[in-house]
Amino acid sequence: MNKQDQLNRIKEDFINCQKVLLAIGDETRQSILLVLMGTDCQTGLRVGEITEQTHLSRPAVSHHLKVLRDAGVILMRKEGTKNFYYINVHTELGLLRSLMLDIDTFMQKFYGNDEK
Repeated sequence: MNKQDQLNRIKEDFINCQKVLLAIGDETRQSILLVLMGTDCQTGLRVGEITEQTHLSRPAVSHHLKVLRDAGVILMRKEGTKNFYYINVHTELGLLRSLMLDIDTFMQKFYGNDEK
């Protein structure tokens, strides 16, 4: 693959990652993700439990959970009237891995290994 083809691939990766990058770029959402990562992936937590651990208001947590859900980073499971939020282990975060690998490949191929 030539340089321009690889740059086009990276550009496409960036486009595919936009929602995820925006979702995880916020410090508050990062703290929510860390709380969710500290739990059993499939059990999840309710909004009230996340609120307690992050010291955020319930509306703020709900808003940030919606952004994370819309980006595909977390999922919600319903049990009756209760909603449980958990990390999506088959997540769009995999797109970030592809982006980073493509950037690394590009840098290695065209700029060599200049790490110090």
